[in-house]
Amino acid sequence: MSRRSRSIATLLAAAGLVVVGLSPAASAQSLMGSTGSTGSVGALGLESAPIPTPAIPGLSGVLTIPVPAPERRQTETTVASVYPTSGETVGVAQPVMIRFDQPVTDRARAEASVGIRTAPAVDGKFYWVGDTELRWRPLEFWPAHTSVTVWAGGRETVFRTGDAVVSTYDDHTHTVTVTRNGQVVRTMKASAGRDAYATHNGVYYNGWRAREVRMDSETWGLSRTAGGYDTTVANGVRLSYDGIFIHSAPWSVADQGVRNVSHGCINLSPEDAAWYFDNTRNGDPFIVSGGPGRQFGAFDGQGDWNY
Repeated sequence: MSRRSRSIATLLAAAGLVVVGLSPAASAQSLMGSTGSTGSVGALGLESAPIPTPAIPGLSGVLTIPVPAPERRQTETTVASVYPTSGETVGVAQPVMIRFDQPVTDRARAEASVGIRTAPAVDGKFYWVGDTELRWRPLEFWPAHTSVTVWAGGRETVFRTGDAVVSTYDDHTHTVTVTRNGQVVRTMKASAGRDAYATHNGVYYNGWRAREVRMDSETWGLSRTAGGYDTTVANGVRLSYDGIFIHSAPWSVADQGVRNVSHGCINLSPEDAAWYFDNTRNGDPFIVSGGPGRQFGAFDGQGDWNY
């Protein structure tokens, strides 16, 4: 056992936890000995479950312990992917996304095949996005630093949430306020959707991102001859499947903090957009309030928290 492992074991013992063998795995620090925490579901009649742990300097990932594995029903289809991926740290609004390789006809059976354990324990619910994607989310945002294990398709996925980083765009002040664990860390002037393109009010969360994102209005039905656009923006973070991003908009800096001028996206200055890109992660919630747009209630892929 390494010096670091002995240190962790000592701290766990002090917390009243019995260490049965500490071995690193791809996505967790496993206390399961030879079975490991990333083996197949039900190996030796056991699964791994996350445990709450004290703050341990230098420890990343999730600590797990063995628990009895309940019998899980086999699905009619194969699980193609699970997100978040093992070892990932995500924001407190990130749902669990389980995609199947073909349409599912028996949804109850598919839900019964999935197991989710969290530390601390949280209540949640299953729901579907079409016939091939099952999701699960807590009823409220995840607590910061929650450890999660997911069993789906005979595989285990272990991830955790990070700090509670919550951003809010207030249309009355045209500003974005970012908090980390309840403390304001940045306030940024912004501009949202104008007139007929008013940004919907509601809870979004960060999704796919890129340093350069091509924005083409024809993908959502607005031709360039009708006032659309085809441009590349910097530091884009997707907030909805229908094309709402928060991104750098140097052309609207004079409007930011004053009025709404976009086609629905949240415009920031280049400096603020770079900061947002660098200091937030997938699953961090972004809340829009006080605007003239309708409620973001229709599910479009990232509207999980609005129904």
